[in-house]
This record gives sequence, C-alpha cells and structure tokens, in this order.
Amino acid sequence: MWPAQGNKSAKGGGSTAQNLRTLGMTSAITLAGPKPSDYLRTNELHEALKPYNVFESDKELNHRMEILSKLNSLVKQWIRDTSVARNMPPNVAEQVGGKIYTFGSYRLGVHHRGADIDALCVVPRHIHRSDYFTSFFELLKQQAEVSDLRAVEEAFVPVIKMKFDSIEIDMLFARLALKEIPDTMDLKDDMLLKNLDQKCVRSLNGCRVTDEILRLVPNIDNFRLALRAIKLWAKKHGIYSNVLGYLGGVSWAMLVARTCQLYPNAVPATLVHKFFLVFSQWKWPQPVLLKQPDNVNLSFPVWDPRINVSDRYHLMPIITPAYPQQNSTFNVSASTRTIMQQEFKSGLAITDEIMNGTATWDKLFEPPNFFGKYRHYIVLLTSSLTPEDQLEWCGLVESKIRHLIGTLERNPHITLAHVNPEVFSPLEPATDRQCSMWFIGLIFAKSENLKVDLTYDIKSFADSVERQAEQIHMLKEGMWIEAKPVKRKELHTYISPSLVKRERKASASTTITHINGRSSGNGGGTVSPSGGTDISSRKRRSDNMDQYGKKPKVHDPEHQITQAEDGSLVVVQSCGEDSNSGFSLDEYKDNTTAAKDERPTTGAAVVQEGFVCT
Repeated sequence: MWPAQGNKSAKGGGSTAQNLRTLGMTSAITLAGPKPSDYLRTNELHEALKPYNVFESDKELNHRMEILSKLNSLVKQWIRDTSVARNMPPNVAEQVGGKIYTFGSYRLGVHHRGADIDALCVVPRHIHRSDYFTSFFELLKQQAEVSDLRAVEEAFVPVIKMKFDSIEIDMLFARLALKEIPDTMDLKDDMLLKNLDQKCVRSLNGCRVTDEILRLVPNIDNFRLALRAIKLWAKKHGIYSNVLGYLGGVSWAMLVARTCQLYPNAVPATLVHKFFLVFSQWKWPQPVLLKQPDNVNLSFPVWDPRINVSDRYHLMPIITPAYPQQNSTFNVSASTRTIMQQEFKSGLAITDEIMNGTATWDKLFEPPNFFGKYRHYIVLLTSSLTPEDQLEWCGLVESKIRHLIGTLERNPHITLAHVNPEVFSPLEPATDRQCSMWFIGLIFAKSENLKVDLTYDIKSFADSVERQAEQIHMLKEGMWIEAKPVKRKELHTYISPSLVKRERKASASTTITHINGRSSGNGGGTVSPSGGTDISSRKRRSDNMDQYGKKPKVHDPEHQITQAEDGSLVVVQSCGEDSNSGFSLDEYKDNTTAAKDERPTTGAAVVQEGFVCT
C-alpha cells in the first residue's frame, strides 16, 4: 500500500529532512507529508493506470531478465573469443570481462508491457567498434532467438537493433580505456570518459543520465508511479516524441524528477498535480536542472549558453544531470513549446478537479480532438513497395518533419504549426504498396488581404528528404513523398470519420476555391490544392486561459486557399466576423521569448520567433 512508502528514500531506507532539502538546485517548496485524501487519490491513480497496460506481470519481467542474462553471456563469450584470436592467453581472456547495462524506461522501472529495452555493451580497450559490427553481429545472426537484426553503424549513436525472443532491443556500444570490465563496475565515474571518442561518450551518456536521475529523486517508488502517469498523459495528448520536437522519455523523466525534488514527501497523486502546477508556470527558456553542473575538464562540449551562442536559442532547455551535460530538448520549436504549455495548463485544470474529487483520473488520459482544432491541415503521405522499405522510409521522413515545422514557423504569416505524432494508414490500403500519413494543423496570423504561398516550403521539404535518402543510399524504387493542404471538412477522405467529430457551426463559414491545376516537385515531392467548404472548429485551449481552463472568446480570420496564375498554392485571408479556432496571434506573442524576431509584413507586423535546427 502507498501509505507504507511515505518515508522511503532513494536508497529504500529512511531519510532526514536535511537530506531531502539538498536534492536539486534549490531547497524543496514544502516538506509537508501526504494527507489521507492524497493516499486515496494515489490508489485511484494506480487502478486507473492498469487498463492502459503500463504494468508488466512478474512473468513478463522475469522473461526480460532472462533475455538480458543471455545477452550478457553472449557478450562475454564474444569478448573472450576475440581476445584469444588476438593471441591473448586463454586464462587472461577469461578475466577481461565485459558487461551489458540497461538505460531508458526499463532501467528507470517505468517500461510498459511489450516495450523495447535500451541496452549498452561495454567492452575493454582491446575490443573495437568494428569488431562489434562484424564478429558480434555475426554471432547474433547465429542465435535462434534473434530476428529482425539490423546494424546502423553510421548513426549519430551507432546501434544494433533486433528482436531477441520477441522483445525489441536497441543495443549501443562503448569501449573503455581499461584492461578489464568487472561485473561490479559503476559507470558514474567521470574519469571513465577520459581518452574516449565522441561516439563512445554518447553511448555511455544514456546509462549515466538514467542512473543519475534515480540517485537524485527522494523516493524512487513515488517517482516511478508519477512518471508512468505523466508518460501516459503525454502519449495520449500527442506530445511524446523527441524526434518531432516534443519531449522524449528522458526529458519527461527529468521534469518529474524535478517535481519530486520540490515536493520530496509527496505521494504520486500529489506529484502529478504539482507537476502541472510547476510547469504550467515555468518561465521558459529558464533551464530545468536536477543538480549543479559538474565542472569536469575533459574537453567534451557541454550545454552552456554563456559560451555557446547556439545554446541561447534553445526554447525549452532540460539539462541532463551527468557530464557532459546536454540539452535533451534541442528539437523543441516555438510551436511545439506553445502546444506543450497549453497542455500543462489543461492538465492543471483537470488535476485540480481530480484532487478535489470532482473528476476521475480517466479524464486526464482522454486524448484531445486534434482533428477538430484547426481549419487547415497539411497531410504528408509516404509510400514504398514493401513493409521493410516503408519502415526505413518512414523513419527518415519522421526525422525531417521538424525541419518542415521550422520552415513553416519562419513564415511570418503562420502562427502555429502543430504536428500530430501519430502515424495513420489510409482508409483503403493499396494492395501493391505501403502508405503512411502524418497531419500538421495550421493557424494563420490575422491580417488583411494576406497571401501566403506554401508551395515552395512544401516542395523544398520533399526535395530535401529525397536528397538525404540518395546520400545515404536508402532511396529505392517506389519510394515517394507527397504533401497536400487539406481543409477539415475533407479529412474524412484520409481518416476514419469517427476521428473527425462534428463541431458547432460558426456564424461565418470559410470557403476554399479550387482552380484546376497542379504544382509538382521533382522526384515525387508534389503539392496538390484541394477544394470544398469548411465548418468551424471546436474551441481549443489557449495560452491565456487561467488555471481553471477558462479563456476569453477569440476571433480568427477567415481563410481561402486558391491557386495563383503561376500555379503556386496560396492562402488568402480576410478578417472574418467569427471563428472557433480559439487561438490568436496575440496569444502566441505572449509565449515568445527574448529570442524572437519582429519582421514587418505586407498589411501587418507579425512576431516570428527565432528557430534553430540543431
């Protein structure tokens, strides 16, 4: 029961108030203990999470441990055989060791049922990365339990991906400058990084950060349940994706860990509530830090805006606690930050109700209606001939979508570009090819007689993806990418009508005029204008709502998509009398940082925040 865990420390034993005060950059906000109602809400939270398969059974957990034990034995066998092949005496080769470490959600203890395992293979100095991607890769091929084996040697962090007895595993490699790797080795020592190359340091970073997070929270059990809830909430609300510019698993873990430091005696239900309280009011780009950065002089680059100019443009910095410190959220853009800030405020309003007993936890995990929020969307379609090709192709396209978002944000007439992380399949799949779709919701700035040409931006994105695919020799016959502007009324032709809820009809409707024609990019990157009429969207939560979720009525301009004489796609705006988009340029201005850039435009001055693609 949760009441029995109220005084556990990070080590599992007792903890004094003084020890709790010292966790983090500042002292705790409060050391108050939980009330009986807090225990009740925590037990309700635990029960509410069960239907979402966030907990594994003991049998499933033991299966994972068996797999890791087999992998660890394989690593030791491989290192021993490779050492003997290099004329090392067998009795010495038996002692050089080698070990598998885990990190990520599995190491944190918050992995869900069926989740993958992030692992790290640590070897002594006479074993090289080339050995890992040749002889060890061949050894894995020979294992009956291994399937879907593939190596990504040239990645930023080189990795071997596989399924081992039906469990997906991403396995990194790190070579330490040591003669032996004992089973008891702790990777915490910063001096282990001395004389290592950048790829090994990056590979070690995952384990070092994960372990440091666990050392910096006052109660691991409370941290874990709160983090499970926040991760589920983030996934349900479409803001869990580092590659698309939202936050990834380690970033959410650090935010929850910081909340635990500020409320060290709180139980999970209270921590979830305080999480939304803290980060709905956080003054970004003020960084989130779990500890004072280590002053280690090993010449590796660290996040430091005083020295690195590019670091000053990071919009939502969350800094990893292990050396070399890095910003885990450098992909965040102005739009994705605005969307997450709105979700923080919405989460606070809901958890206020939950803690008061007027709502249940299920309300927190209800997904918002993305397809009812906006008048205009861009749909990205990717296609290839085989499932294997589509897996590679989608991975590349997804890694580039944030650059398209950045391009759209730099357009002074676009207020918000909201990408949905979910990948959709077509309503009627083709029998001869694979197809996947992403959707981006758009809000345009209010201006009179405004024309916005999106053709070049979309075509440039498609061309850049194809160029990248050619450079890395991925582009194959049948691979193509297409981007189309779509009105909300037309979404039913791409996704299930059940996803597009009927919205309240506005007093002023928006019309799209389609002039026959088509603008095409080279090599499969095409843009097609669409026609039809639109209905007004549901009001969405905006940045100026108070903690109870209330906001003033906001008007948005009407839009008209048409095709210019030269065949380019343009969005024409005129000021309408009514709109239910629920988001205005003024609201967006409130969220811009000091890094914004004001640029005059035809008919209006529009604020555009600086965007840095790293």
